Amino acid sequence: MSGWWVALLLAADAGTHAPPSAVQTRALPEKVQLGEPLTYELVLTHPRNERYELHPGSDLGAFELLGQSRSRNDGPSTAVTTFQVRLALFELGKKRIPDLTFDVFDDSGTWQWVAQGPEVEAVGTLPEDAQEKGEDLYDIKPNAPLAVRTYRLLWGLLVLLAAGALGYAAYRWWKRPRPVALAPPVPAEPLGVRTCKALDALRAQDLPGQRRFREFYFRLSEIVRGYLGERYAFEALECTSGELLDALRRLHTPGLPHDDFVAFVQGSDFVKFAKAEATADQCKNAIELAYRVVKQTEGPHADVR
Repeated sequence: MSGWWVALLLAADAGTHAPPSAVQTRALPEKVQLGEPLTYELVLTHPRNERYELHPGSDLGAFELLGQSRSRNDGPSTAVTTFQVRLALFELGKKRIPDLTFDVFDDSGTWQWVAQGPEVEAVGTLPEDAQEKGEDLYDIKPNAPLAVRTYRLLWGLLVLLAAGALGYAAYRWWKRPRPVALAPPVPAEPLGVRTCKALDALRAQDLPGQRRFREFYFRLSEIVRGYLGERYAFEALECTSGELLDALRRLHTPGLPHDDFVAFVQGSDFVKFAKAEATADQCKNAIELAYRVVKQTEGPHADVR
């Protein structure tokens, strides 16, 4: 594939969800050496109330995922989301980048959209005339035998090394830090108690009353993600919203109000990233849901107010 291509996509299917209004993709470079990194870039133009996240766990075949980044620019009614996916190809010849699946969040819920990948080519590191010039690859030669007439010098070196090691060990022992009496560590408070204290502090700041809605949702989301990550032992703070919800669906989470939590995550994203307006009542309901998540998943010993 050469350069940029743009495909204007219309919602011709029978469903209610439309694909992006415009898709721009390119692979840089289009021809790479075997194992050399390349960048697969997708630029999606879509309604402003939609949010696109790359769905994890796609089978990349001969490609290896090295990293990814995402950026977004909002306009009056549309938004442009740019994904840059770093890949490496480990099979020679022309290969098409596997289709990538995206989770799409909008006012009606969550759905998926699939982007078809362009074609790239992997070439070898040797020039085409390598065999004619005698530059072909050869197997590793075995170790050559080394004749040693006497081991006296080797034994002397080993004795010197042993003496030096003993001297250094004695020096390290003499210079070792002396033990210092430490106060007994203060036991950490239970996770539920620490989380509720953080929620209490956030509520006391009254950010919604100061119309600082985005800051309120960022702080609340961080507290809830930190609680869930420590409670169920996964990296909740580093997940995208789609990855967070997928992880919670796979984990055993008795007591977690899944439907209300999905609505909370989607509503938070609209305020944090799409700059949607919020109200004081919505903020109150959101923090009350956070208290309820702790109470219903931590157990009766959590100090939830």
